Amino acid sequence: MWIVISRRPVRAGLLAMAVVGLLNLVATGCGGDGDGETADESLAGTQLCGGEAVSAEASEALRVITGSSRFGTTAEKSTVAQAATDLVEAFPAPTGGRDDICRIYTADGTPDFTIRVTWGLDEGPPTGNPAADYTVLKMGERTLAAENRASVRFACRSDRLSDASRVGHIVVGVERWMMPKGPEEDVEALKDAYATVAHSFSLAMAKELRCEKNGELPARPVLDPA
Repeated sequence: MWIVISRRPVRAGLLAMAVVGLLNLVATGCGGDGDGETADESLAGTQLCGGEAVSAEASEALRVITGSSRFGTTAEKSTVAQAATDLVEAFPAPTGGRDDICRIYTADGTPDFTIRVTWGLDEGPPTGNPAADYTVLKMGERTLAAENRASVRFACRSDRLSDASRVGHIVVGVERWMMPKGPEEDVEALKDAYATVAHSFSLAMAKELRCEKNGELPARPVLDPA
């Protein structure tokens, strides 16, 4: 059973207490601050998550994924800059999970859709074989794309990290979250779209961290299978 939480704030009464409790429970289970702000103001894709993370290509990819070109506001601290600060503080220990960069919602008056963008620190380069529904792409250490999620793993050497001689192995993920998957007509187009959004956030993270050669990430998404 899926639980859908309205993006509009509840301002009084027991219902407000119940919603706050449920949101706290979700945040505790998933990590990160999340985005709980109202979507009364709609934004273009390039304005989301601090305004530096979503390229024009990624904004169009979000339209392919969600069916909408307008989105709800995101929380003030839900930015790549804040995520990079958190990563620097966590380095070099692997995070053992994922923390939020940003959560993207469609604007009010459009079908509900939530995308969760996350970061994590791994011990080393990726190993093993990915799940069968992933396509492997030629970006970073390894990029994986599926019809409802994608991740980019890249290596970063930077003077922002506590030991500049050590390489950080960073994974940025984008996934449809807390909503049932609807029928898709073009799986390959969705894979490309999720990979494009993941690349955009990954490149923004690499630049914010001042990774050498931007973590070897290309300036534009490479969507050809490896």
